Amino acid sequence: MAVPAIETVKLTKVYKGELGEKSTVGVDALDLTVSQGGVYAFIGPNGAGKTTTIKLLLRLMHPSAGEVRLLGESIKGRQALAKVGFLPEQPRLYGYLSGREFLDFVGRLFGLSSAERRSRAEALLERVGLKDRAGQLIRGYSRGMMQRLGLAQALMNDPQLVILDEPMASLDPVGRKDFRDLILDLKKAGKTVFFSSHILSDAEMIADRVGMLHRGRLIREGEMADLLGQRVEAVDVVFEIADDDLLALKLTASDCVRQGGRWLSCQPDTASANRLAVALINQNGRLISMTPRQPNLESLFIDEIGGAS
Repeated sequence: MAVPAIETVKLTKVYKGELGEKSTVGVDALDLTVSQGGVYAFIGPNGAGKTTTIKLLLRLMHPSAGEVRLLGESIKGRQALAKVGFLPEQPRLYGYLSGREFLDFVGRLFGLSSAERRSRAEALLERVGLKDRAGQLIRGYSRGMMQRLGLAQALMNDPQLVILDEPMASLDPVGRKDFRDLILDLKKAGKTVFFSSHILSDAEMIADRVGMLHRGRLIREGEMADLLGQRVEAVDVVFEIADDDLLALKLTASDCVRQGGRWLSCQPDTASANRLAVALINQNGRLISMTPRQPNLESLFIDEIGGAS
């Protein structure tokens, strides 16, 4: 049985207050287990403790209590961190180096040979869409380009575990799609990707599992498919019918709205939508579509965070 990619036990971070102020709990006795392989989305409102947790995982911050193990190894040693790639929320890169030179520098830190550095750097620059800008100084890069280069450096050591803090926050729609595709490619290659995000639509598209953090505590966790389920919240029925026959459907003005030459009615459940469809046919109307409204990650997130406040 494979060891977890990430495992925390009662991980806690308390920030001591200034003189006369109370201490603040950033992460509160967090027990988190992330299996190897797949994509895990770590979501929560601003100030929930997502970035603090990531810093604790990578030993960029000392915990007040608790333990962290990555790929079965304690982070107190170097072995586990050597197998990890990391992209911070706001990567700060050396502006006086070119993109190619920076990746070569990162490769040197990992002890890669000259041939390995050159091969991996060129492949990654092409993969993140910076091949044509590889010789340009980083100080001339846009924020989105720096984010792409930051992802490339996170992959220079061919890591087993990739940790990304808000990786798509500063990207345009094309850049976000590129990042999503690359994350899915990492998954296909057997890597584990753990990323925080407030862009819930992106998380919903690519994550296999999701954890919701609120005030430093994990308040909900599970497989994406299980969390969202198959529950139908309502059904949108689009149809055409003569205005004189509309009353026969027993719809009030609040039940339907006109959309051009069509009508839209939001029914509370599937049974109600089916009854409307039958009545519509009996009145010589035309059914255009019946579309169920199902919960998404955003609605689940709002329900959970609101209930936990």
